[in-house]
Amino acid sequence: MSAPSPARGLGFWLQLALTLAVCVFLVAPVAVSVLAGLTRNAFVGIASGLTLHWVGAVLATYAPAILLSIEIAALCLAVTLLVGVPAAYGLARLPGRPARLIEEALVLPVAVPGLATALAMVIAYNGWGAFRGSLWFILAGHVLFTLPFMLRPVLAVMASADLRRLEEGAASLGAGFLRRFLDVVLPNCRPGILAGALAVVTLSMGEFNLTWLLHTPLTKTLPVGLADAYASLRLEVGSAYTLVFFVLIVPSLVGLQLAARGWRPRPASHLPPSPLPGESP
Repeated sequence: MSAPSPARGLGFWLQLALTLAVCVFLVAPVAVSVLAGLTRNAFVGIASGLTLHWVGAVLATYAPAILLSIEIAALCLAVTLLVGVPAAYGLARLPGRPARLIEEALVLPVAVPGLATALAMVIAYNGWGAFRGSLWFILAGHVLFTLPFMLRPVLAVMASADLRRLEEGAASLGAGFLRRFLDVVLPNCRPGILAGALAVVTLSMGEFNLTWLLHTPLTKTLPVGLADAYASLRLEVGSAYTLVFFVLIVPSLVGLQLAARGWRPRPASHLPPSPLPGESP
């Protein structure tokens, strides 16, 4: 027979009420904006009728910007994974003050205003015509901004997972460096990699400050198009643009989490020994 649950006092209900109030405060403006994109007239409200006309107008007008944002976010995630995870591993294995100095240098772009970083990139690469007008220029800015958000979570997990002991166990079973990194380090760093991936995708899709200064008329991304829509078009178009943004970003986040569920860490004791030189695998 299970023990009775403890009675919930006044403090619990006050905390619950405060949490719900904060949620409503944060979600209500987004819900109102999304609803405005589905009404015929945002100033009249639902009484004017619901329509998908504004969503269709956004998809027809800003389809290139939407596709470009998806492409840049995917490339940004790939680059930060390829750079950030090995960099975190190297910093975790590098003892002492040099590792901390390198880490702070990599995190420095987060502390600098995005416009200042973008201006520095424009000044540095202004003579590189083809690069300056391509999506790779925006991608470089996004990677510079989002890399710390991949590095920090992965580094924190590596610092707490006692990877040195796990790698020593794998090495005692005959696993080489690459085998240890792929089969021991990466699976045990799954929570940090997932957290970093979620941050990188959301930040890249919604990044405006850097992109506003780095973009050209041919490399306009979704947030820049959203700002243009709110500034120069009807309120309903900008609100529909917000709805399109959520439709894009939410499935991406859910997909990343579902993909991570099947990624289970394998302890070093489960690794078969690597073949000796001259032996067939």
